[in-house]
Amino acid sequence: MRSFGSDNHSGVHPEIFKALEAANIDHAPSYGTDDWSDRAQKLFQKEFGPSAKTYFVFNGTAANVLSLRATARPFQSVFCSDVSHLNIDECAAPEFFFGGKLLPLATLHGKITVSSLEENLIRRGDQHFAQSSVVSLTQPTELGTVYSLQEIQQITNWAHAKGLIVHVDGARLANACIHLNCTFQQMTMDLGVDVVSFGGTKNGLMMGEAVVFLNPKLSENFQFIRKQSAQLPSKTRFIAAQFERYLSHGLWKEIAKHSCDRAEELYQGLRKIPGLEIATPRESNGVFVKIPQPWIKVLREKYFFYVWDEKTWVCRLMTTWDTTSSDIQGFLKLMESLK
Repeated sequence: MRSFGSDNHSGVHPEIFKALEAANIDHAPSYGTDDWSDRAQKLFQKEFGPSAKTYFVFNGTAANVLSLRATARPFQSVFCSDVSHLNIDECAAPEFFFGGKLLPLATLHGKITVSSLEENLIRRGDQHFAQSSVVSLTQPTELGTVYSLQEIQQITNWAHAKGLIVHVDGARLANACIHLNCTFQQMTMDLGVDVVSFGGTKNGLMMGEAVVFLNPKLSENFQFIRKQSAQLPSKTRFIAAQFERYLSHGLWKEIAKHSCDRAEELYQGLRKIPGLEIATPRESNGVFVKIPQPWIKVLREKYFFYVWDEKTWVCRLMTTWDTTSSDIQGFLKLMESLK
């Protein structure tokens, strides 16, 4: 069975697997003091800016919640989208680890706005109310849309003027860069983003994510936070080696462009089929489409995907680094037969 369920469903990119094999030689120092970690750190600084400080963790949940633990205290709160991974899919890990509150905001196509933030920034200094500390953006959003550079700049300008920190959940950040034709630094550090949860697993890695502090003052004591939270990899070289290859020689662009190109092919094909309704703009590697309920069971016998909203039958179709045109065309052909 081929899957449009998640970009977590694909295997490891061959180039990443080669990097793992190359790192699997002899002995090396542990806990991030190895040569692979040093080289990867320098590549992150090249991509995000010279002051970037990077810490590797095992998974995306850890990258998100430890970013918040480093930037918010237990009596504080974090603004996020109502459909964000933080709010819906982290099993309350953010609240458990940093001890404060999430304040989910209503969105349009997954994006929060300055006006919504302004409306909800209330009761500052009130000892009975959790004090706002962080704005968390998901880029791309859970609905596959992308904040423009101008939108990010507006939010960071507003947040910093209010004394708030800006975090970006960037599990698929590379795809957003492809859509906007910009660099990681142009999307983050240049716009005033303070910390990024940078994805690896959804982008061809076996496992591993990175917490990238663009405001290095916020990384103070993070080494202890990471260790206390059981996220310090002992054989860090195997995460670092993957990111070293991923950020070298344009591989991240190749992977992201392929994923987005296949999503566009799928999007264009779906638009031509009567009876379907595209739910959100296609700006990343996800297509959200309302599919007639009777079709879904038949389609999922051969191509797995998730029903995103069982009330409306909007379904999420995700592409990844190994999605092929034949996958897309086979799926579209089967759907055409159901009309």
